[in-house]
Order: sequence, then structure tokens, then C-alpha cells
Amino acid sequence: MNEENTSVQGQPQKQRRSRFALYHANGKGSGCAMKLELHPAHDFTDGCVMAYFARQSTVGDRSGSASSFPRFDWENAICVKLDFSDVSKMLQVFCGECESIEDGKGLFHRSQKATTRIAMRHLVEPVQGYSLEIYRTPVAGGESESSARIVFTNVEALGLTRALEVAVFYMCFGLPVVIPRALPEENAKK
Repeated sequence: MNEENTSVQGQPQKQRRSRFALYHANGKGSGCAMKLELHPAHDFTDGCVMAYFARQSTVGDRSGSASSFPRFDWENAICVKLDFSDVSKMLQVFCGECESIEDGKGLFHRSQKATTRIAMRHLVEPVQGYSLEIYRTPVAGGESESSARIVFTNVEALGLTRALEVAVFYMCFGLPVVIPRALPEENAKK
């Protein structure tokens, strides 16, 4: 998402939201896509990674002249705000320090609208990889639980590990800026 803003000098300035997506479609229509969006810390606001999970809505058809690709239901995506602690616990699983987040219990996020459970674990059978599952239960009765599951290959997990390790820096400290400081008198005389 690119937006144009004006800087202090009145010149147009582009702002970019750092985003990464993985799409895992399958022939059964039960696949999932995930988008990660980095929000660096700034001023007095802590940084985070916003994660969006969309279930596969169509299988697509690659045969014939009117081929179509699988589609994902982004309008009903599950959105989760991952803070420093959440990302750190995910990195523990990716780095092999533990097999699952909180011994399989996962992380719980509560808001006025819903309770969300985030479960992540290392898989060995039937294939090697990492499973990330999101379960959202609305507080108001009448609405059903929504869920999404995406399985990362070992290669994807390696890339995500490296990306999240770097993201933690920006979540904690924001974008680096040079802050001019007065030199001590001893250094200024030299």
C-alpha cells in the first residue's frame, strides 16, 4: 500500500508499508494465504507485525483458454497483532528451542470482540515443516469460530526466521535516525 504524504518542506514523500505474503493453495480448496506487515516502533508506540490469514475460497482452473488461479477470502481474513513476545515465541519454535509455543497451548489474545488462539508447532510427520494455526472465537454469541492453518516448508521457515529476526529490531527501536548532539567542549576544540 503506497500513500503519498507531504513532508515538512512541502515535497511529496512516499510511505511504504513493509509486506510479505505466502500463498498455499491446494486442489481441495482448503489452503491458506498469509500476509505479514511490519509496523516499526515510533514515538511512544511499540512496533508489531500484523498477520493476516485468508482461507482459500476457490480452487481455480488451469485447463483451457479461460484459466483461473486459486483465490483467497481476504475480506474475511483473520487479523492478528503480533508483539515482541509473540514473535519471540514463534522464533523459539523456528530455531528449534522448543517444539511448540507454550507446550502446545499456544498464545491467547483477548479483545472486546473476540478471543484468538495462536498455535505453532514443529512437524515431523507426515512431512517436515511448521504449522501455524489461528482460532478466533467471537465474544458475542451467534457467530461461529473461524480458523486458518498454514504449513511452512523448512525453506520457508528459514526465510521467515531471518525476516522475523530483523523485524524484531524495528519493532523495538523503529527506523534508525540520526539525532544531532552537541559535542563536548574538549572534542570541539580539537
